[in-house]
Amino acid sequence: MLSAEDNELLTRTNHDQPMGQYFRRFWQPVALSAEVAEPDGPPVKVDILGQEFVAFRDTDGVVGLLDAHCPHRGAHLYFGRNEECGIRCVYHGWKFAADGTAVDLPNVPAGAPMHDTMRIGSYPVEERGGFVWAYLGPDPDKRPDPPQLEFTMVAPENCYVTKQLSECNWAQVMEGDLDTSHFSFLHMPAPSVPSHENPDAPADERRLRMIREDPMPDFTIKDHDVGFVVGGARDCGDGNNYWRITQFMLPSHGTGPSTLPGETYLGFTIVPITDDACWIFTYAWNPERPLADDERERLANGHAVFAALDDNFRPLANRDNDFLIDRQMQKHETFTGVKGFAEQDLMVQQSQGFIVDRTSEHLTKTDAAIVRFRRRLLDGARAMADGVEPEAASMSGDFCTRPGSWFASAETDFDGVLVERFGDPLGRVT
Repeated sequence: MLSAEDNELLTRTNHDQPMGQYFRRFWQPVALSAEVAEPDGPPVKVDILGQEFVAFRDTDGVVGLLDAHCPHRGAHLYFGRNEECGIRCVYHGWKFAADGTAVDLPNVPAGAPMHDTMRIGSYPVEERGGFVWAYLGPDPDKRPDPPQLEFTMVAPENCYVTKQLSECNWAQVMEGDLDTSHFSFLHMPAPSVPSHENPDAPADERRLRMIREDPMPDFTIKDHDVGFVVGGARDCGDGNNYWRITQFMLPSHGTGPSTLPGETYLGFTIVPITDDACWIFTYAWNPERPLADDERERLANGHAVFAALDDNFRPLANRDNDFLIDRQMQKHETFTGVKGFAEQDLMVQQSQGFIVDRTSEHLTKTDAAIVRFRRRLLDGARAMADGVEPEAASMSGDFCTRPGSWFASAETDFDGVLVERFGDPLGRVT
């Protein structure tokens, strides 16, 4: 469990909080490139880390991220006109370029110093992997390079990205990913549905059986410079172990642990909106081949870590409709009665409350990765409060890692499994 003070430190990410300052030292995805695809198209609201911004693509194709409110009288620039390489406030016509420079102040007398000095807050942005990334740190001229997550470096046809809203604190979403032991229950068929017992069954059926039959995997954790890698071993009963391997990278990058060689990898980045909600920027990538049309259609309609979404990126199954739980399905078909892995995760994470009370929990050994996550984040936030910048933010290339699963001899330790599966002792892409 955590103390109340540590729970506050972990979960609060506004500008005046240590964790908020820690997050701001790392590049954050703030929008889909598709949301600002059109030059001079509609601006987009971007609310993250307790602040309001507006994003737009100007006439020349340059994406700008500005403070949301016009410095004249505070009107929101989302309602502004995106025209002729700038966004113009509709209240009194003040216009700002993508770099924050005021390019027209029509109600300010000619020759007034304000024409030369007026600016609005602007932030460095880069487009990578179908996302608009922004750096919100205090010294943009000394900003690090964005993280080289593998999905940002494959061809666009090898990747699928979107985002989805989660109506709870960011940390419990991250902890839900690191808690891979829950797969033995949350994502399983109903107990009345028999397990697959055929040893020659396809790999996905073998994986399902291993997960269902061993609810207490043996976890090993290895730290690396930008986070850690977690391996959970389940006994196959034939002298082999089934390993599920998850990568965590600071401050909030997670991965799906199921991918076998040749299959498509899954990952996400969690970006707090407020302390009670967050965006989950989700991505699927295959370094070996383009994603097929039917694969993209499955992801778009809700599959694996991707929820089925409405036009505002809110899951169709949400807290307002009890995640569309079907009690007959729960009795006879699935453990939860909720359709979709992502929806099942969102259901239990949001059921913990908007911010879970970690002072009253009772952890077990299968929560080892959650404990490690909290330690890394709390140590980073405390160091940030003492003026120590996070070294991981500047290690762009070290973010290129892979998750996945693997069948190995029970005599093979985690180091050996990582080398067998990835050719690297930490699961890095080299």
